[in-house]
Amino acid sequence: MKVCLVGQGAFGIKHLEAMAKIPGIEVLSLAGSSEAAAREVARQWKIPHATASLAESLALPELEAVIITSPTGLHAAQGEQCMRAGKHVMIEIPMADSLADSERLVRVQKETGVIAMAGHTRRFNPSHQWVHKRILAGEIRVLQMDVQTYFFRRTNSNALGRPRSWTDHLLWHHACHTVDLFAYQCRESITRGFALQGPMHPTLGIAMDMSIGLKVASGAICTLSLSFNNDGPLGSFFRYICDNGTYVARYDELVDGKNNPIDVSQVDVSMNGIELQDREFFAAIRERREPNASLAQCLPAMQTLHRLEEQLTMA
Repeated sequence: MKVCLVGQGAFGIKHLEAMAKIPGIEVLSLAGSSEAAAREVARQWKIPHATASLAESLALPELEAVIITSPTGLHAAQGEQCMRAGKHVMIEIPMADSLADSERLVRVQKETGVIAMAGHTRRFNPSHQWVHKRILAGEIRVLQMDVQTYFFRRTNSNALGRPRSWTDHLLWHHACHTVDLFAYQCRESITRGFALQGPMHPTLGIAMDMSIGLKVASGAICTLSLSFNNDGPLGSFFRYICDNGTYVARYDELVDGKNNPIDVSQVDVSMNGIELQDREFFAAIRERREPNASLAQCLPAMQTLHRLEEQLTMA
């Protein structure tokens, strides 16, 4: 399967590393933020075609699928461009930074019939998969999720500490992971939610601290704390408080409530959540089926984010 990667930044590299481990996948083209940047990464990864024009990549007749890791503000337009060109597409989280654009993407997917997936990696991390399989087996039920998503980003920089051309967002990007995962693990729609945010950064123009509370119909709740001001361990940490045990997930690792490690090495074919996410995308294309984390499946999370944004705007 011949693939185009859009974006040569930190997350684009993670997908290149993941795809290198998946048999039968060839990265045919890299569409970057500039031709020079695209050519440099393409040279390092031996990608035969590099360009700053997504349209040029999409015109390659043998191209079948696209993975979009460009800045968030470009996701919706580039996702639609790929689908209109008849290419299957995975759009890294979030699929868009507004509900209107998210709904448009879902409509375009239905019109074109291509496989379209959002990069909700938490559904695929072995740690969260282990919890999900136990939920499906009826062995545990989530009572509460307590989640911390912490970074130290007081300047506009990416995961590699390099200057960024766009501004990240706690609500539409980082909260999106947990909003979707909470509903996915509870297997219910979110019925109630509230959000509070701290002061806006004087130059970045975004809230640097945020608190979100969620609830599903069965009564399970989620408490999410997010910050770009945290000078300490970085990343997201998920505590599942269940009717039968407590579990703490740190990306692809899992411990119980007393910090005893849980072996998740046999949950799937890899311990890398991004690789497992990519494998699902390519498998869905080959099998002509809806993927886990399809755009349609992830739309309810975007609807919840929209409602939370409305609260924050009115506050």
